[in-house]
Amino acid sequence: MKPAGVVLDDAERLQWDFTPLVSVGPLRFGMSFHEVAAALDADIPSGLSHGKWEVRYAHFHLPTSHGLALTAYFAESGHLSCIAIDAHHGPQVTMDGLRLVGRVPSQLVDLFADYLQSQGLGDAVRASQYGDIGADEYGLVLRAQRAGDILLTRPVFVAREWADRVCDVTEGCVPEEEWQVYC
Repeated sequence: MKPAGVVLDDAERLQWDFTPLVSVGPLRFGMSFHEVAAALDADIPSGLSHGKWEVRYAHFHLPTSHGLALTAYFAESGHLSCIAIDAHHGPQVTMDGLRLVGRVPSQLVDLFADYLQSQGLGDAVRASQYGDIGADEYGLVLRAQRAGDILLTRPVFVAREWADRVCDVTEGCVPEEEWQVYC
């Protein structure tokens, strides 16, 4: 087993697909905490932690992850509304063949912008106050996470209800706790 600080290669990661505003791998927005745990076939965390504004979240390890793989955020209603994939140990999530996890942000920025342009959404690219890019139309912000001396992408996916201003640190719905993850 690899030490927790090691970044997994793509071949060692689970391979998931992203359907904007609908699902990430086996997770569908709107699932309950127990449905998420069952879909991940993961050990159920000791419980949900409470964040600001009644958002609850749980960290999940996956059988292949060797460490924290993802954080699931649940709205006040108890339904899955946000998923953040760990850059070190999370599954590789692709969108139409574009790999989103564990990439050097400066390389993925251009590929993501080109992808949106090819979809007729060239004006949809937004940047957070921290410089992370994303698009409301996809419910996606590509955050950066430290991996030793480099940065790698930590995508954050949200449900349609949370997609408005997904890149806005102060007015968007991505939980404050997520904006504080750097390592």
